[in-house]
Amino acid sequence: MKKKISNGFKIVQDLIKLSWIPEILKSISYGNHRYSDILNSIPYMSHTELNRKLAVLVEKNVIHKNLDDQTISYSLMEFGKDLVHIFYHLEDLEERYFSYSK
Repeated sequence: MKKKISNGFKIVQDLIKLSWIPEILKSISYGNHRYSDILNSIPYMSHTELNRKLAVLVEKNVIHKNLDDQTISYSLMEFGKDLVHIFYHLEDLEERYFSYSK
């Protein structure tokens, strides 16, 4: 029986390759739930770029946009939590195989 390679790889790859996505998701996982907290936690990121990426992440059901008493915040959905987990594994691989000492 042949194993089918799912479309899941493409979905994850499409998200991971976008600039700032890992940083945004990790920022939210660190407890930065408000827009300004996310923006301030990521050096050199513009308002425009953060708005674009948050919209993509909401659309793809990676994060949830919470509207409570005129306050907007963002939280990770299960897919987002899984992506953050993957990012940590990728960082572990980088440290293990690509860290060079001088």
